[in-house]
Order: sequence, then C-alpha cells, then structure tokens
Amino acid sequence: MTENMKVAVIGQGTMGAGITEVFAKAGFEVHAVDNSEAALERGRSIVAKSTGRAVSKGKMSEEDQQAVLDRITYFTDTAQAVSDCGLIIEAVFENLELKQSIFKTVDEAAPADAILATNTSSLAITAIAAAVSSPERVVGVHFFNPAPVQTLVEVIRTVFTDDAIVAKLVELLKGLRKSPVVVNDRAGFIVNCLLVPYIGSAIYLYENGFATREEIDKAMVEQAKYPMGPLALADLIGNDVCLAVLEKMYDETKDRVQAPAPILTRLVMANMMGMKTGRGFYTYEGGKPTEDRGPIRRPLQSRGVEIHDRLVGEYLNNCVKMVQSNYASVDNIDTGMAEGCRMPKPFEVLKELTPKRVLEIVEGIYAETGEPGHRPAHLLRQLAEADDQAAAIDELRAATAEAHSSNPRG
Repeated sequence: MTENMKVAVIGQGTMGAGITEVFAKAGFEVHAVDNSEAALERGRSIVAKSTGRAVSKGKMSEEDQQAVLDRITYFTDTAQAVSDCGLIIEAVFENLELKQSIFKTVDEAAPADAILATNTSSLAITAIAAAVSSPERVVGVHFFNPAPVQTLVEVIRTVFTDDAIVAKLVELLKGLRKSPVVVNDRAGFIVNCLLVPYIGSAIYLYENGFATREEIDKAMVEQAKYPMGPLALADLIGNDVCLAVLEKMYDETKDRVQAPAPILTRLVMANMMGMKTGRGFYTYEGGKPTEDRGPIRRPLQSRGVEIHDRLVGEYLNNCVKMVQSNYASVDNIDTGMAEGCRMPKPFEVLKELTPKRVLEIVEGIYAETGEPGHRPAHLLRQLAEADDQAAAIDELRAATAEAHSSNPRG
C-alpha cells in the first residue's frame, strides 16, 4: 500500500463513521460518503463525539482531534469521492441490491488498482463481487462495533479474490493495530457463524419455557464467564441483525437448528429491535434495562441449572465443526471469539471442560432433539477418545495453524 493512499468509506452510520475514524486517526486522508447532507452530518457528529470523548479522557489532545477531523472530507457523489482512492470500503445497511449498485459505480469510477471492500456481516460477498467487471479486487473487510475500539477484523476472500489483494489488506490492517483473520466467503464468517446461533439457541430455550430471560443471561455471565447474557446481547446487537444473520445461515445450510425462533421474527415485526428502539427482550430507559415481565411469561417449570451446559455444549460443538470443515484454524477461532466478542477462547474452554464432557452434553441434546444440526462432530469424538485430551487439543491447534498458513485458501 502506498503511504499517501486515500481511503473512501461509503455509508456514514455508526459502523461507517467508526471505520472513517479508524483510518483518519491512522493518518490517512479519508473520503466519507453518504447519500444526503443529513446522513453526512450524522457521520460527522459520530466522529466528533467519539474523538471528543478521547480528549476528555486525556487519550488525545485537542490538536490531534482537530487533525483527525481535518483529514476527513465529506461527499454525496460516490463516483467523485472514489476517483482517486486506493481503498474503498462500503458500509451501508444490509441490502444486496443496494450494495451491488454501489459496487458497480465504484468499479467504474475508482482507479484500476484500487481495492474494493465490503463491510457486510451477513451477505454473500461473492454475489457482490459477481456484479462488477473486476471481481478479483473485491474482498470482505468485516470490522466490529465500535470499530475504533475493537481490534478484530475478518478479511473474507471470494472465489474471485486475488491473493495479493488479501495480503495487502492484511498488511494494512496490522499497521492499524488490528488483528485480521482471513477466511473464505460463507454465511456468518467465523464470529457471526458461531455467536449468532448461540444467541438463537438461547432465544429458543426462552421461547419454549426452558427458563426466564434473567436465568438464561445470569447463567452465561456467572457460569460461562461471558461478558453479557445472550438475550441482552441480542438486544445490544439488534434483534433485526440477529434475525438477518440466522436467516442467511439457514438459507445457505438448510439446517433447522439455524432457523430463527418465531419470537425473534415477531419482535422484529413489532419494531422491538432491542436497545436502539427501547424494547426487545428487555425494555430500556436511558440505555439500561428496566423491570418488566418481558415478551412472554415466566415458564411453568424452570430448568435454569441446565442452561450453561446446553448452550456451551452446542457452541463448542459448532467450534469443533468449523475446524473439522477446514474453514478456520483453532487459533483464528480463538482470536475471533476473544477479540470480537470478549468471550473466553473456546478451545481453552474445551480443554477445561474436556472434550469427553462436552461430547456427553451434545449427545444428550442430539438424543433429545434428533436434529442433524445437533449431531456431535466426529472430531469432537476423536478428541474425547484421546488418552491425553488437553494434548490432543494442543496438537490440533498446531496442525491447523500450519495447514492454514501453508494453504491460505483452506
């Protein structure tokens, strides 16, 4: 990447403005793009407030803040904005037709050697790349919210993507002090593919009277040591976002375990998206949950004691399946979930619980449901049968790290 490369960020909502701030703070000249002056003003305000907080906390001087703001130029004309940029990142809302339209414009207007990146979290990047004349320069670059704080970035290549593009992007992200993990294009990538089904399973347990929302969230915070419970997390992410990811994963896999629970669909229909609308699984005032009975009544008989085992068992089985499919290495999964979600590293948790115990849990779930998606991973059985299960996990970590470094396309 050239030292004086300009970066364009299309879409100035929360995520786009955050990405704009990341590059401007790193010294890049950034062209911030949206379709109206009002949208641009929103993005400008987001960056100003974020950097203002850094100033108030003594993490940035007022002079440095002004320098960051001065590096950002705002445009409503996409073609004009990208005409001299070496990296273009699209960060508009999750609508495939809109993204394809933007990429067609960018493909025609940007320099021939510019990297065209999308920040989509749920759509097929291959479908976006197929809409342009030079799909080899299209890549996914999935930042996590808030982008200025979160270090993880998923870099997603399609069947078209030039390996040199991926290598340049990884180098650039490391220069931004981010932690890039490289994967192929598939629904959910690493983090959402593991996190959102875990949330979906918790929603299913809640809807079917397994336990109250408070019992579910408390179990995962206190027993699993997760930073927040799955239902509160759904409200934070946005129930609409969780629904969209689950629907995309179900469309791709046809695995009924991935299908969203009906209550999630109903909440979205009712505009109960979570914190951003003031109501979801919880009701919020001033960004904090209030006392209320929730969308459904208390279950007739609580089985809260089983929550931790069931949700963690399903989640770890999915982590092992991801390694088994050769989609990601153990290290990339651990990095993704720890840095992207602030959750314990799953394969360290697997080592602590032991594969044998997790296998017992998953076998119980599979026997109860009969769903193919709950079938224990063959690799989990292998780990459970090892004489030294912890050593077997360490060997798997080393083997997958070597395999993915020598064969970057998985």
